[in-house]
Amino acid sequence: MARLEVVYEPQELQNRLLDLKKQGKRIGLVPTMGALHYGHLSLAITSKNECDVTVVSDFVNPTQFAPGEDFDKYPRTLDNDIELLTHIGVDFVFAPSAAAMYPRGFKANVHVGGVSEVLEGSFRPTHFDGVCTVVLKLFNISGADVAYFGQKDFQQVAVVKKMVSDLNLSTEIVSCPIIREKDGLAMSSRNKYLSPTERENATVLYRSLETAREIIESGVRDAKQVRETVRQMIEAVPDTKIDYICIADPDTLGEMSSIAGNVVILLAVRFGSTRLIDNIVVPPGKQSV
Repeated sequence: MARLEVVYEPQELQNRLLDLKKQGKRIGLVPTMGALHYGHLSLAITSKNECDVTVVSDFVNPTQFAPGEDFDKYPRTLDNDIELLTHIGVDFVFAPSAAAMYPRGFKANVHVGGVSEVLEGSFRPTHFDGVCTVVLKLFNISGADVAYFGQKDFQQVAVVKKMVSDLNLSTEIVSCPIIREKDGLAMSSRNKYLSPTERENATVLYRSLETAREIIESGVRDAKQVRETVRQMIEAVPDTKIDYICIADPDTLGEMSSIAGNVVILLAVRFGSTRLIDNIVVPPGKQSV
């Protein structure tokens, strides 16, 4: 591809990419809601390294926001996003309107039970229906061979993988490592909402996850003990509200009482009015016996 192209209409993108697939091109898709940071760019770079054509969607999806959430104030920075993606050599940016994605009379909805109904699903009951619906549409529009997601949204990746498995979709799902700031805070578009004090306070997320990892690696198997240590660290920071601290099986997200095998520790915490999520995976090889 000679230069980045911005496409706004689903049918136009579908036609362009179908022609490229007929030429044997491998299509990589990076679904985003824009407001791009290096975490997003790392996904696009991975796609560039592994695929012939890379498509980044830049669409703030209204169906994954519940009433009262931050849809209206969610940052929209399309011009800057295009500049960043041009710099790394992305082929297509797909920036549809909500009306293009959800035309008048649109009634379809994708629900994946089980893994979508815990953690984020218990706090945001309609969220993953919106995610799955738009992701399935993006898969169908792009014909993507591979789609790249960030591990920061660990549950989202698990839900999308379940959807792909259950519906026999051909798109391969690749989860890429969390990209963090120098102080450990996971990169997120919502970090822009934080005041300077809240930004400093939010570093407790990674510090508490690292402490949990160290405790598990030292041989502690009582998940309640690990959760309580994390809770105390977070609650020691002013103006925080914990939504959940979960130690779970990475595949099912079923909460563990006794730590065994591969585990993921997931957090959702509010700093003032800003809600952040983070996680860390502790593989069995790192756990003392």
